[in-house]
Amino acid sequence: MTKKTPLAPLADTKATNPWAWMSSAYDYALDAWERSVLYADVRRQRGDQYRQHLTEKMPNVLNFDGEVIMSGLKLPRPVNYGLVRIAPLPDVPVDASRRPIVVVDPRAGHGPGIGGFKPDSEIGAALRAGHPCYFIGFLPDPVPGQTIEDVMRAVAAFMEKVNELHPGTKGKPAVIGNCQAGWQVLMTASVWPDLFGPIIVAGSPLSYWAGHTPMRYAGGMLGGSWLTALTSDLGLGRFDGAWLVKNFESLDPANTWWSKNYNLYSKVDTEAPRYLGFEKYWGGHVYLNDVEIQYIVDNLFIGNRLSNAELITSDGVRIDFRNIRSPIVVFCSYGDNITPPEQALGWITDLYRDDDDVVSHDQTIVYATHESIGHLGIFVSGSVGRKEHREFVSNIDLIDVIPAGIYQATITDETRPIAPDDNDGPYTLAIRRQPYKAVLDLVKPDPESDRRFAAVSKVSEINLSLYRAFMQPWVKAAANSTMAHWMQVLHPLRLSYELWSSRNLLAPLVEQAADKVRADRHEVSENNPAWMIQTALSRAMADALDNYRDQRDATYAAVFKTVYGSPLVQALAGFAPNDNKPARSHPGESPEHKVFVHQRLDDLRNKIAVGSVLEAVIRCIFYVLRLRGHADKRQFRDALRVHQPGYLKHYDHAAFRALVREQALLLTYYPRESMQALPELLQGSAPKAIRDAAALIRELSLDSPLTELEQGNLETLLNIFENAALQGEARLKAAEVANAAEKAANAPTPEPESASEPESAFAPEPAPTPTPTPTPTPTPAPEPEPTSAPVPAPEPILAEATPATATVARKVAAKTARSGSGSGRRGRGAQTANASAKLAATAKARTRSTPDAG
Repeated sequence: MTKKTPLAPLADTKATNPWAWMSSAYDYALDAWERSVLYADVRRQRGDQYRQHLTEKMPNVLNFDGEVIMSGLKLPRPVNYGLVRIAPLPDVPVDASRRPIVVVDPRAGHGPGIGGFKPDSEIGAALRAGHPCYFIGFLPDPVPGQTIEDVMRAVAAFMEKVNELHPGTKGKPAVIGNCQAGWQVLMTASVWPDLFGPIIVAGSPLSYWAGHTPMRYAGGMLGGSWLTALTSDLGLGRFDGAWLVKNFESLDPANTWWSKNYNLYSKVDTEAPRYLGFEKYWGGHVYLNDVEIQYIVDNLFIGNRLSNAELITSDGVRIDFRNIRSPIVVFCSYGDNITPPEQALGWITDLYRDDDDVVSHDQTIVYATHESIGHLGIFVSGSVGRKEHREFVSNIDLIDVIPAGIYQATITDETRPIAPDDNDGPYTLAIRRQPYKAVLDLVKPDPESDRRFAAVSKVSEINLSLYRAFMQPWVKAAANSTMAHWMQVLHPLRLSYELWSSRNLLAPLVEQAADKVRADRHEVSENNPAWMIQTALSRAMADALDNYRDQRDATYAAVFKTVYGSPLVQALAGFAPNDNKPARSHPGESPEHKVFVHQRLDDLRNKIAVGSVLEAVIRCIFYVLRLRGHADKRQFRDALRVHQPGYLKHYDHAAFRALVREQALLLTYYPRESMQALPELLQGSAPKAIRDAAALIRELSLDSPLTELEQGNLETLLNIFENAALQGEARLKAAEVANAAEKAANAPTPEPESASEPESAFAPEPAPTPTPTPTPTPTPAPEPEPTSAPVPAPEPILAEATPATATVARKVAAKTARSGSGSGRRGRGAQTANASAKLAATAKARTRSTPDAG
């Protein structure tokens, strides 16, 4: 055990005492010597760890046990990926009814495992919530010839396997894609949408021309992707991922050249485990095939062809995010200089024109932003794992049933007292509807900037063609395995690990000295004058490097704008002076899309009067709570309390989710017609079923205090339900009379009258036997009692359905299905005169009118 002897600080009373200054200087020098020895020994351990990591068969940094259940090497088109089943935590059993969580790690220069790097990570959050958990990782070396499309097919095969292993779960597997894996997962889901549940993309760049970060300029400053092709050719068809890592490091020279190492030096007594853990990941470099990296650079980084659906697979399938039927959750940070929010969310403005465009594609998009965390912190930070990832995973079922539209998720500290047995944790997830304009204001599309990047793309194509025509044959002829090997070994990043390890002749001496220092450590006080000067100098060094970075980035931006904004280069790219044509086509404006939208609206209109009690209840809940633009996890937890297994006999999760989203769309595009069809939906249902539904609507609506307008709308809807129940009773009574008359006419002996209402709350009423006996006039519904103050009349619904209504939708289905499926689907028919009279009477009772909500 390390024995620390703290050295006394310089007392204020001895500030002018020369002996005190000499003592402080001695204390600082002794500490600096010991600290340097310990620092060198930690760096030696870093080198040993790197060498040991290279010898592993499947190197990774996962903090959880698991087993490989499917290898991509055995697929028809083999790849170096594999599917791993993560072992459950000892103290948290897996709930077999919960949807699986699949974490996919990025292959962007580093090895796999960052999604489960710490106990408080994405995998840790999934296991703590009781979900079955899987991990998609990869080997350091790609299969020769494997392509991005091959990897997509492998991910689809893995997802198909997970679906097969969990056929009875509530919903399809949720997928978390980190960084590069995010766009890879979305590409796969665009082609095979039926395999995926909700998709969470964390720190994933999707629109590469957006934002203001200097990394956007790298391709233009190097003349395009020809240098990528050259590097791959020198590596005999393999691209060294260490070059990608070096690009990441160059973005923050202060951290790379100074702060990271100084942080270890200044905290060497406690920082070693954290430092070595991170360096194990940071030094685990992997390779990509030349065709893989060229596809990524040409089509994504420089061409930016992913976010506006320009990419087409080799078998003719368009990669279009609008094909994805699952909710997409985007998690990004303003402190991320690799994937800023503009690049994470810019695909929304690239694909869609407005809110109607999003809703017409039945797509749910939820985004969450962090104010300060860096790129790696999104995956590695324990605080993010305990907060954001935990809340996303634990509320994934809420996200899955949210109606189509754009939403923002916020995670705040819980303000109410937390009981010891409360599983909600110290945070609250709230989801609020946001207009398309909110994303537009965040992304801030710049057409002029897009034209400059379009010029870069054109120049890159020209330079790559020139390289392939005149240089590539010579490079490939000169390249050989020996050259490729030494290029990899002598890479600057690898040298920093290779040069200092236990293989070095001086390493044993340093290790022995470090053991002695730990046995008798003399740590200097932070109040020591020399230490304080050192801290100030370190701060100044970091500030100087930050200033250098800012000046460098500003220079890059200025040169980039000057070169690629010049009339000559713009003309080469096909843009004439004062030409305002967009640099990229917008898929939302194609004739095919317009036909699709109109067809979608026509299909919706035909479903206005289709349904029964369940549809009526969902519409009413949406109607009453439509102006509430948010919901939190507590409301959803209350809904799940009612939703018990066995209630939804006729609706599995997918069918119920589709039903909720369809009703939300109806209320968005045809609000008046949808509400006017309520009597039709209720017609033919058992009176008890209708009254049970009305009681459920009241219960769910009163979970939180209602406004005066909401209360008035609720009472009007309850009157409609009561009127329908009275009409149902009249029909039952008429049927009883008819049945009794027929039996009396046909039977020699009169039988006792038997008429009873069906026991099942939402079961269909028995069909009456046709008879010439005239049907009695239905008893009119009672007029609503006057209130002491006028209540506003229900306004027509023009606003979209909100997440507040989505949280109660599952509760609706649970209670309605508790006693049966309802009266079945009904087509549009004529409304009864009594229902129309009741609606008119109810509207007349309201004395206050309100404007439309839209």
